[in-house]
Amino acid sequence: MRSTLFHIPTSLDLGGGSVPLFGWGLGLAVWAVVAVAGLAWAASRQGLAPAIRAIGMPLVVVAALLLWVLPALDDGAGVPIRGYGVMLLVAAAAGTWLSIVRGRRMGFDADTILALGTEVFLWGLVGARLFYVLEYHDQFFGPGIPLGESLARVVNIAAGGLVVFGSLPTAAVAAWRFAARRGLSLARLADCVAPGLLVGLAIGRVGCFLNGCCFGGPCTLPWAVRFPAGTGPAAAHPAADGGSVPIHPAQLYAALDAALLAVLAVAFTPWTRRDGEVFALVLTLHPISRILLEIIRVDEPPALGTPLSISQLLSLALLALAAALWWWIGRQPLRPATPGL
Repeated sequence: MRSTLFHIPTSLDLGGGSVPLFGWGLGLAVWAVVAVAGLAWAASRQGLAPAIRAIGMPLVVVAALLLWVLPALDDGAGVPIRGYGVMLLVAAAAGTWLSIVRGRRMGFDADTILALGTEVFLWGLVGARLFYVLEYHDQFFGPGIPLGESLARVVNIAAGGLVVFGSLPTAAVAAWRFAARRGLSLARLADCVAPGLLVGLAIGRVGCFLNGCCFGGPCTLPWAVRFPAGTGPAAAHPAADGGSVPIHPAQLYAALDAALLAVLAVAFTPWTRRDGEVFALVLTLHPISRILLEIIRVDEPPALGTPLSISQLLSLALLALAAALWWWIGRQPLRPATPGL
């Protein structure tokens, strides 16, 4: 486990004085130059209005991060760079890369996949964070916590705290609106990006391991891990030295599961005969594996008066949705085989 990788200083000492990096500082000025140059380049290729629609939102989001979010994260030593946040960025990049490669073989250009990936990632992040905040609201809005600190905790995503299932509604709506705006097949887009989403999930779960969240229960297996004092696993399963007893590395199990599902989805692609089949396969198998993994994980209590966790209950709902999707796909016309990847 390594929650914090390093710190970024919030100002630069230039001899005659210090210059702030974040807020109304050097970082925002550099980003403004990059944003203008990037927008001009994109406008020269496709026109100003399409360029704004394609990259305007990411540019604004990064500016907001530099202006408000990063200064709020300063812990006195600088802005901490969390292992969880870094793995989220790596996950987004890896998933987008695979989706671009698949998109070229399925009739989608790289710009389309990048624009889709940006919207889905950002809105999925919002949904995943909101779900986590609602599920563990006492950590954010408990007694004695000032409103400013509560809001800072909510936006501090890099410190950990996302629920994958929470991202599904917001990401799905974002994908649907994207496909509708561009006149694209939503089912074919879903097939294109499904393995990339799983690759992103696999890498993101490594971030969970670095952060110490989503942990498993005690075990005596040779690959059992111990977490240090002050972490969630140590609080839930304390050992005499203040750390945790040996527990299941449930995060790595989940990472391996998502990686194997990604390989299966890619291998299944050439065998499909209807749009949506790759996504339907993922929507069928992932909830099943999640139900099983939740038996090992012990960080979520039973929900709604049942012996099942909220993730297991949502998995059952997704299985019902998958059955409906398979029924709908079966009523669609056949098409030629899809190229590999």
